[in-house]
Amino acid sequence: MADLVQYYGTGRRKSAIARVFLRPGTGEWKVNGKAFDVYFVTEQQRASAKKTLALVELASSFDVVTTVKSGGVSAQADAVKLGVARALVQFNPELRAALKAEGLMTRDSRMKERKKYGQKGARARFQFSKR
Repeated sequence: MADLVQYYGTGRRKSAIARVFLRPGTGEWKVNGKAFDVYFVTEQQRASAKKTLALVELASSFDVVTTVKSGGVSAQADAVKLGVARALVQFNPELRAALKAEGLMTRDSRMKERKKYGQKGARARFQFSKR
């Protein structure tokens, strides 16, 4: 039996985590077992997730199978974008320079700030009363 050829990349954004597998194919996308258009509803989410493959013009040469968990759908789309970029570099290390120039190899480190004790939220305080 022939070995399955695939390239793997992990993407993260906020608390979302995406495991991305690129397999040689026809450009079909599956996200958590669902069709791409069913999982990512808005056009902005779809464009964000597909941005990496569109940039290197390899969209029709790979089937993309992803599993995403945690976070919101927009953060998951950005996590898929980073995962695809990392998998493409595994496929062809020469693509790294082009992807890095577009900022697609950088993990967005912005996270939700934690709530502090004695306060209502991360920055919001309880209302102060002089009397």
